[in-house]
Amino acid sequence: MNYDIDVNWDGEAGVWYAICDDIPIALESHSFDALIERVKVAAIEILEMNGKSRDSMRLCFKATHWESIA
Repeated sequence: MNYDIDVNWDGEAGVWYAICDDIPIALESHSFDALIERVKVAAIEILEMNGKSRDSMRLCFKATHWESIA
């Protein structure tokens, strides 16, 4: 099964955060790469606890980073 993970930058807090209602998961990290790794580990644990097979699991990360330049 495919899971879409929304990843966004919170400039005020200075963190990346990831949300997926289908897993469900909500995590944050100061580093984008660290966040991706945290989501992968947590998603496997949560889905396995809910009886889902990790063999058919695919995560699609969709990142957004808005930046004011003026």
